[in-house]
Amino acid sequence: MSVSNEEHLTLLISKIVQDIQKLPIYSQLQKAARFEVSKPSLKLNDLKQGVKTALSNAGWEKKLRNEVYKCVQKNATIPQPLIPVEHYKEPLVYMRKAQVNWEKRILKSLNSMCTELNIPLAKKRPEREQRDLLGRWTELGQELPVDLSKFRPVYAPKDFLEVLAGVKNPNCTFADAPSFQHFWGVVQVPLKIKNIHELRLQYSEMSINQCQAGVDDCSFIPQELFESERSKLAKKVIAHNHGPVAQEFAKKGCNTSHRAEIWSQILGVTVDEIDRLYYEQLKHYFLQHDLLVDALIFKDVKLTASNDDQYFVFEDYIYQVLLPFSRDTHVLEHFANLSATPAKSYIRGKLGINEFAVNYPPNGVIPFHGFSMYVAPLCFIYNDVVKLYYVFREMYTRYFCRLHCISSHPQGIVSLCLLFESLLQCYEPQLFAHLKSVGAQPLKMAFKWLIRAFSGYLSSDQVLLLWDRILAYGSMELLPVLAYAIFSFRKNNLIQVQSYAAAEAVLADLTTLNVIPIIQLCLFAK
Repeated sequence: MSVSNEEHLTLLISKIVQDIQKLPIYSQLQKAARFEVSKPSLKLNDLKQGVKTALSNAGWEKKLRNEVYKCVQKNATIPQPLIPVEHYKEPLVYMRKAQVNWEKRILKSLNSMCTELNIPLAKKRPEREQRDLLGRWTELGQELPVDLSKFRPVYAPKDFLEVLAGVKNPNCTFADAPSFQHFWGVVQVPLKIKNIHELRLQYSEMSINQCQAGVDDCSFIPQELFESERSKLAKKVIAHNHGPVAQEFAKKGCNTSHRAEIWSQILGVTVDEIDRLYYEQLKHYFLQHDLLVDALIFKDVKLTASNDDQYFVFEDYIYQVLLPFSRDTHVLEHFANLSATPAKSYIRGKLGINEFAVNYPPNGVIPFHGFSMYVAPLCFIYNDVVKLYYVFREMYTRYFCRLHCISSHPQGIVSLCLLFESLLQCYEPQLFAHLKSVGAQPLKMAFKWLIRAFSGYLSSDQVLLLWDRILAYGSMELLPVLAYAIFSFRKNNLIQVQSYAAAEAVLADLTTLNVIPIIQLCLFAK
């Protein structure tokens, strides 16, 4: 049973009020209001307006607006009455089944590793080891606390793509598909995706006739003048301290020197002493208990970020983010809006008894091969590891979590894959047909870009320019747009290849690309 827009708005407001009441700002506002009421200068007949004016002048109105904005971002959709929770999280039954089966496969892989290596999922560290790790906290990469040679990633992007390729709607035939060209690609599910005209409308502020950060040849004004004006505007935006304003500013990209503050405002991240204490508590949890996922994190960083010329210097920073992250139960809240469910484990000797089931790991997220690359580009922006942690946590729970979850959500990996294949088939049909004929399905090459949001494939400055727009537009649809643009940009070389290996070689190095001009050309010049 659906509800009207007015009823939906009422439900949304109610949910936001409930969320605000759970936040520290609610008690802080009450305390500030009581202080204003106690002032002898405040007249009884002007009590309400007087308190509101005083709180507004003290900056509380802006703080409250930012918290409301953050809650709206997280509650874009809310459960409706009489609709089961699982249907709200994912309305399509076959998608729910596919996600459940995928989660079982991941858990089986994890348990098999435990059995093969004869190690538990979790164990308490000896006090000596705790002291040793605490002393080496900022340089864990120099001497790892575990032998990584016997560990393997739970799954890689190619394993996930194989699963996505097998997802089918049992009630849909070829003729029923809303866009027949999907069925020439790898992913074969009929989901509604945007066409290029809708994308042009959505990203109109990235059009060729508008200057952008990340484009060196703006023909309207000198580049130096544009950068100077953007810098002045950025300072005003930061001083205004309002999330929606920062988000609007980021649509044309952020200056390197102001990106940290702009992103923090968009994501609603402010770090106070309580946040720092919470981070220290998470760090203490890592020191206390050794989890199997710790080895997976160490292994992943060694295989990816440590082998990357751009990110190897941030190896220790990445550990200081991901190891506490695995213990952060706050992350579990994002599962309320996700088709995925956190993995469960049982206390020893209590297998199958629900009362003794616990989330494993505590944040419910099992890292895959390449997971650490979600953190690596952020290390260029934040030198405070605690601020870095909270920004990463917010970006993951808002955006990146959907890149490795099977769902019909418009920002989910399935929809993004369909959008990529649809654009390439519609606007480069000859290239798509040729690659398919030589056994080089385009998505098989582009998928690793999508699932890692291009981190580790583009140069770091280009990744950040791309992520500027993801935050600004609140959408990851630029990922498949860019993937399509890269294929189109290298069409002349790709059309000549005769094998998958040759096609991969053409697309092996993306570090020379400037992403914003390529996106502009493919969106607005065709």
